[in-house]
Amino acid sequence: MHNRTGIRLPLALAGFFLIGGSAIATAADQGPQSNACQGLPSYASLQAHLKLAQAQSNGGFGLNMWATVVNRDGIVCAVAFTGGNRGDQWPGSRVISAQKANTANAFSLPALALSTANLYSAVQPGGSLYGLQASNPVDVDVAYRGNASDYGQANDPMVGGKIGGVNVFGGGLALYNSQKVLIGAIGVSGDSSCADHNIAWKTRHGLALDFVPAGVSGDPTRPDNIVYDITPQLGQMPGVSANGWGHPVCSTAAQSVANSLPVVSH
Repeated sequence: MHNRTGIRLPLALAGFFLIGGSAIATAADQGPQSNACQGLPSYASLQAHLKLAQAQSNGGFGLNMWATVVNRDGIVCAVAFTGGNRGDQWPGSRVISAQKANTANAFSLPALALSTANLYSAVQPGGSLYGLQASNPVDVDVAYRGNASDYGQANDPMVGGKIGGVNVFGGGLALYNSQKVLIGAIGVSGDSSCADHNIAWKTRHGLALDFVPAGVSGDPTRPDNIVYDITPQLGQMPGVSANGWGHPVCSTAAQSVANSLPVVSH
């Protein structure tokens, strides 16, 4: 009897600590997460403004989109899509949108915004940031954990995790509030990279988080806009960017939209 009790007690204690440890871990994940995302768009707000932006002419194929918002620490705060279900968008674009958000946040500063579109030429061989795209890999445990039926919902399994990842084409933008404080970033994916940029820009503008202080585009009214200044060079793809921050042209329609995007807020 004594031996049986002696066995049961440690087992009971083990179960207590396992359950208690799990509860503590969950509380630790959820409590700071909600505080960490203050000032950033809610799931409902992100989805609403993404849908409004996607419905406009953006120079792409008019495809459904994914969007992810991260805070300044790279923690995912919201993931949304525009279609009727998660299969209406490219499944791979869910994580790409998170990569773009992480990149725009990770390589923007309080006084200088870099969009993911601005990084394209800089990371090419011989570019000033060559190799950047291989740094900071995606955390696959965060990217693919949980039930796929929750992808793009308010309880998307990425929410609360640090996604990581670097993406170097259009669709990621830093988020600056009305005090011009850098509070995180948005990433959009699901169409051509140029259309992704245009949709991300319009979504950010709709969210009123585009008080961008400065950038590298050369246009002070659109400081972190996509730059189309690559000159083709024989035997080289895609060519040479005049200011070093250029992005390939996906279509003349997308380029035209980029030239007429809303100016940033002041």
